[in-house]
Amino acid sequence: MAPVSAESLKSELDMFDVPCSDESTLDKMVELCICSRIQADEMVLEWVAYSSSAKNGVKLAMDTLEQFKHEVLNKRKAKPSSRKEESHNRTRDINSLHELIKAEEEEDNLLDSYSTPAKGSQKRALTTPEHPHSKRTAALLASPGLLLSPASFSPSATPSQKYSQRGGKGEVVVTFGAVQGTRWVGRKDPGAGVQLQLLESSEDSLRCSYKFMFQRLRDVRNVLTDKIEELGESLKSHFNIEEFSPVSLPAQDSMTVLGQVCCDSNGKLNAQSVLLEAGPEQGGQQVPVDLSELKEYSLFPGQVVVMEGMNTTGRKLVASKLYQSVPLPFYTPEIKMEMDEELMNVLVACGPFTTSDTLTFDPLLDLISIIVRDRPDVCLLLGPFVDSKHEQIEKAQVTETFEAIFSRCIESIVDGTKSVGCHLVFVPSQRDIHHHFIYPQPPFTLPSLSKDQAQRVTLVPDPCTLLIDGVTFGLTSTDILFHMGAEEISCGTGSDRFSRILKHILTQRSYYPLYPPVEEVNMDYEKFQSFGQMPLTPDLLIIPSELRYFVKDVVGCVCVNPGRLTKGQVGGTYGRLMIQRNVTSEDGKRASPCLTAQVVKI
Repeated sequence: MAPVSAESLKSELDMFDVPCSDESTLDKMVELCICSRIQADEMVLEWVAYSSSAKNGVKLAMDTLEQFKHEVLNKRKAKPSSRKEESHNRTRDINSLHELIKAEEEEDNLLDSYSTPAKGSQKRALTTPEHPHSKRTAALLASPGLLLSPASFSPSATPSQKYSQRGGKGEVVVTFGAVQGTRWVGRKDPGAGVQLQLLESSEDSLRCSYKFMFQRLRDVRNVLTDKIEELGESLKSHFNIEEFSPVSLPAQDSMTVLGQVCCDSNGKLNAQSVLLEAGPEQGGQQVPVDLSELKEYSLFPGQVVVMEGMNTTGRKLVASKLYQSVPLPFYTPEIKMEMDEELMNVLVACGPFTTSDTLTFDPLLDLISIIVRDRPDVCLLLGPFVDSKHEQIEKAQVTETFEAIFSRCIESIVDGTKSVGCHLVFVPSQRDIHHHFIYPQPPFTLPSLSKDQAQRVTLVPDPCTLLIDGVTFGLTSTDILFHMGAEEISCGTGSDRFSRILKHILTQRSYYPLYPPVEEVNMDYEKFQSFGQMPLTPDLLIIPSELRYFVKDVVGCVCVNPGRLTKGQVGGTYGRLMIQRNVTSEDGKRASPCLTAQVVKI
């Protein structure tokens, strides 16, 4: 199935003398072709049949295309494919498939001639009605007509039955803010006038790939030391602490110490295994910590804290008070901003964009249909797009390169939303098999995009901080919630686990404060020091996770876990936000954005 273009549709329309000079109408037809998975010639035939069946005829325009979509294309989707069409697809490439199977048999026979007699006697079974094809041969013959734009890149192109039979489509599972009366549609001209930029300066942002896999322990130590000292200075000024004492200094009086929480072994942190490791200025040593006198605490490996307590022997600190870090200030524009009457609609979705039992991108096509329907101003799309954990990817059961699959996937999103005009933001994931397996992760490269397409596409690193119309977004596709949730210990805090972890992320001022990181995260600490820290506290933190979806307000930051678009063989969730631009008061102080948020089933 060749990609559908406006030029191919125009030539087919000219063949039937159907006038069409409006480019937006052609773009809409391209979008319908992609969503309905039909070719240009078939689309034009359907339109000619539809227009000629009307009493006074129907002219090709945007409004009539909407009627055509509801009356013809939607009904066409619901009908199962006919046996005639199926047999046509089977015979189309059957000769090439037989040649492929024959070539494999000749190769096997050639190898058998060089093998031992015992092994050579194991001939391939003949294919007869009594002895059917092998599973591999059957899979090849089952789907010769491979859908390449964008549905399938695997020989087993069977759509997921569980996904197609899912219930609760469009069901709202989480709400936040004043939802009543909210219309989930973008502005009259979606994407127009939306100012989107990386909050860091061009020198401080990660814009291209870099060399990694060469990291000295001394450099890692220096990064961790800088982190301890930086957070220590903010704690000292916030709590009016005069000075910090060395952690291993014996003293009969109460002392205040600064350090990083770590574990005394390679196992999971617990109340009996907590160590406090000081920076070089405080001696650089480790001391065990007794937490029995603390009424409440929440700790994880890598956390920078200030503790007050007794260390009479110099070998154990009995902590009596715990000081935790404070978040950075929010963004305040340099010039006064007026209230924007039109709300900004933002859609957030995180991969995988296929179910685990097939590589058909049906969930992605459904998402494109939702974008076309709701017409958001900005779409934040986080990886993985080509998931390294997918069974068929792991077994290399694909017919194209991973890069080609990714390119077609992105082109389908860009082309399918062209008529909407929304701004697309793509965030990579460490599970994207074709991309750099390092954290922080550089942005994707899409050299095949045209200039018109590139104008509404922004490629950002993981993690990053975006400024969109005066509202700051913190974005990361790495599942730090899941990683920290497995390591954090707490007592008497009273708050839920998600809120505690989110508060740690914001107060530690880092998109990945856990140290050491989990095995699946390859951390480059020098780049992490430059590109993995929060420059400020964002208005919204987009933090997708395998854990349950939520929307929470934590220390003034709205944290959103939209879930993943697919969960195994069934559909997942996505998020949508309706935001009113920040308003700066006359005294120059920041005012929080007016926000409404929902998590919705795909």
